[in-house]
Amino acid sequence: MTDLHHQEQSPKKRRKLPRSFKELTPSNHFSPRTFFHELVWKALLTKRRGEYQEPKFPALHRGELAITWIGHASFLAQFSDLNVLIDPNFANWIFLLKRIKRAGLRASDLPPIDLLLLTHAHFDHFHKPSLRKLPSPKIAVMPWGMGDLAKNLGFGRVVELQWWESFSHEDWKVTLTPTKHWGARMLHDEHRGYGGFILEHQGRRLFHAGDSAYFDGFKEIGRRCPPEIALLPIGAYYPDSFRNVHMGPDEAVKAFHDLHAQWLVPMHYGSFKLAFEDIDEPPRWLKELCHQGGLTHRLRILDEGVPLVFHPPHNRHAT
Repeated sequence: MTDLHHQEQSPKKRRKLPRSFKELTPSNHFSPRTFFHELVWKALLTKRRGEYQEPKFPALHRGELAITWIGHASFLAQFSDLNVLIDPNFANWIFLLKRIKRAGLRASDLPPIDLLLLTHAHFDHFHKPSLRKLPSPKIAVMPWGMGDLAKNLGFGRVVELQWWESFSHEDWKVTLTPTKHWGARMLHDEHRGYGGFILEHQGRRLFHAGDSAYFDGFKEIGRRCPPEIALLPIGAYYPDSFRNVHMGPDEAVKAFHDLHAQWLVPMHYGSFKLAFEDIDEPPRWLKELCHQGGLTHRLRILDEGVPLVFHPPHNRHAT
């Protein structure tokens, strides 16, 4: 574990410039023309949907956990005495990429943030303009090699973790887990880490997978620290080469089983067009798979901006 208030950053490694546009993409396969047509032009022609919600955060008793999906991979997790924000992104644009569905909340509507979790440095997860709008989070936890990006963003303390390292404060603990993705923000910074987070507090255990393809590491997470609630990505999986770094709904269901979780909450779909599948396809397919597999009662598809309270395990129902 690295506390960046006490340790300097290591020098960055240099990297050769790419030989083609394809080398800028994780799947190394599509052309600039295809990228522009599928991810930029089609999104421009799509009317932006969704509305900001009037925040109605519930009053929570000890052991209750409220989860609000802001959109994409952004969540607010609330306990009776702890507010946790994960990968916040309120942007309507990320460079040329148009947000097709508005964020469910505005940054100004957030309660005071005690803990901020950032899974990796990609612009849709570590979005600096959104982070600058936050009400001064006290502690920001992120994978190794990201701390320099967090300078001058108003965080009270920045902590970097390696895979399977944990950071504890008062009576909560957060652990960085492996994922199958990559962490570089630009061409030259492959030293940056990536991962998911297990958050433990008041007897509850929440898992946010960040961005990830399916891999056997979910089985290890399920063995070492099975979560009660699993926030799993289900979008940006087509064409199949995108599955090198992302999951489709079918693989998210498989990961859910590996994790031995009680609740499946999907994410990473519907906000930005990041791949070639139809924008509404991931949740439709996930519902179908859960119906076929007898998991409908364990699936919770959240509406952006609307908190859902997960009651303690001895009283398993969500309202």
